[in-house]
Amino acid sequence: MNIMDFNVKKLAADAGTFLSRAVQFTEEKLGQAEKTELDAHLENLLSKAECTKTWTEKIMKQTEVLLQPNPNARIEEFVYEKLDRKAPSRINNPELLGQYMIDAGTEFGPGTAYGNALIKCGETQKRIGTADRELIQTSALNFLTPLRNFIEGDYKTIAKEKKLLQNKRLDLDAAKTRLKKAKTADTRASSEQELRITQSEFDRQAEITRLLLEGISSTHAHHLRCLNDFVEAQMTYYAQCYQYMLDLQKQLGSFPSNYLSNNNQSHLPPASSSIIASSGISSTSGLVFTSASNLSDLKECTGNRKARVLYDYDAANSSELSLLADEVITVFSVIGMDSDWLMGERGNQKGKVPITYLELLN
Repeated sequence: MNIMDFNVKKLAADAGTFLSRAVQFTEEKLGQAEKTELDAHLENLLSKAECTKTWTEKIMKQTEVLLQPNPNARIEEFVYEKLDRKAPSRINNPELLGQYMIDAGTEFGPGTAYGNALIKCGETQKRIGTADRELIQTSALNFLTPLRNFIEGDYKTIAKEKKLLQNKRLDLDAAKTRLKKAKTADTRASSEQELRITQSEFDRQAEITRLLLEGISSTHAHHLRCLNDFVEAQMTYYAQCYQYMLDLQKQLGSFPSNYLSNNNQSHLPPASSSIIASSGISSTSGLVFTSASNLSDLKECTGNRKARVLYDYDAANSSELSLLADEVITVFSVIGMDSDWLMGERGNQKGKVPITYLELLN
């Protein structure tokens, strides 16, 4: 027999097997043929594996969305992964925001309160961006990769063996059907022999599939360890971010309130955007603010009055007076001057000072 004849016979046999399975499957769906049921334990294992696969895919995909919200970036990373190439490093959102803040603060002037605050905020945002990058790397390695390995490795093997079991079951039931339809003794003997072979192959495949499926419990245990690693990575990330923001809040504690955001006062001009309090000075979260009543007194200031300086202030030009926190200076209004400023005097030095940096003394 040459190779061509062998291939032709093999193709004919495969076609015959495929046709037999198709007929058996169709008759089962139509209720015209009996179906061998799997034992309850094997059915439970199959259901557990399918459930594990479904939820693992959902958790994996949503974790990817959590770590990388940009869908275009996820697609790019997927393409590079399939090409077995490292994706180019990309600046993340906190790092980009931080760089913008630093650039803005540098242009406004590091010596000004706003410029200095922007630089400090920008540096903190960049630290958060670094922590974010570390969270993504750690989570991808310790959590996403094991989940993906299960979907693309273990479960594919299970699905392959499950499909093979289904084919062996169809072969077995087709053999049972042929045995029932056998008329002659020779046909019956041949059908009984075929039934014994298909039953043996089915039992063997069922055992192989069962052993694979029982490994799902080990998969759950492994994924539990990976989940703990993911939680620990998140805990580290949020602890770092909290500490960074706590440090930033302390650094901003000496800055004037009119440079800090307040949603309830966003419609007010800078000079009156401080938090309103009943006393001259109110304190919130360690920050000191000029009250509305004090601002009103300052704006209506006539004659020479003494005022305590609340915050350090660097003069922007020669017409302004630099201030040191807690010093006492003399202030008075000048006709035509902006209502947010007063004229300050310290010894022989004189210049404009912002009223939000002052507290009038009785």
